[in-house]
Amino acid sequence: MSAKIPISVVVITKNEAGRLRPCLESVAWADEIIVVDDHSTDATVAVAREYTPRVYERRMDIEGKHRNYAYALASNEWVLSLDADERVTPELAREIAELFSGKPDCNGYAIPRRNHIGDYWARYGGMYPSAQLRLFRKDKFKYDELAEVHPQAYMPDPRGQLKSDILHYTYRDFTDAIAKLDRQTDLEALKWYRERRKVGAFSALRKSVDRFWKAYYGKKGYKDGVIGLFLAVNAGMYQFLSFAKYWEMKRGQAPR
Repeated sequence: MSAKIPISVVVITKNEAGRLRPCLESVAWADEIIVVDDHSTDATVAVAREYTPRVYERRMDIEGKHRNYAYALASNEWVLSLDADERVTPELAREIAELFSGKPDCNGYAIPRRNHIGDYWARYGGMYPSAQLRLFRKDKFKYDELAEVHPQAYMPDPRGQLKSDILHYTYRDFTDAIAKLDRQTDLEALKWYRERRKVGAFSALRKSVDRFWKAYYGKKGYKDGVIGLFLAVNAGMYQFLSFAKYWEMKRGQAPR
């Protein structure tokens, strides 16, 4: 693309030196790139500064608060939100360029994502299209700032849907998926603990089985073979592991 598109790409990072470069190269067409880094201990910040002078460091406390801070740094009216493990496809870049050749008529647009484990694109089990609201007017969009994990996004209508994809390299491998499950269930349990939520063992087990069943059978995760089975089990375990950690906290274990 010859002309820069008037949007701010905002990228959240934490120890992503190995994956950040392709992410930033995929959005070289944007007239502003902002990287907000959570005090990485690798070369993430150095890599980011190869592509933009607008690199900031901030400890992530609450995800929604952290992301809202990052979006507020944008100079442009429109923000494209990415993580370091994501890349914009050429097709999506062209679609965004076409959108901004006129005047967008929505407050924000959901974008489908191709979720990968390693280099395998998981097409089933609810992993695709897995669209998320990623392109938005910064004054119309805000995340909830209380939830420790999976904050809710707020934006008034109208909203639209783009057709082209973001590539999301969700997990490097099974070990990475298990590590992320461990971290996210820590935060989910802490959220329940602070909310004094009433969650029982039977209810957690039922929801775990339901999640597995929906992912593997209802959404045809079995078509992705062993990877589909692993992802369905992983999805099911989220609820029960969160409950087990919450149960420990309620028994007097200090929240992590």
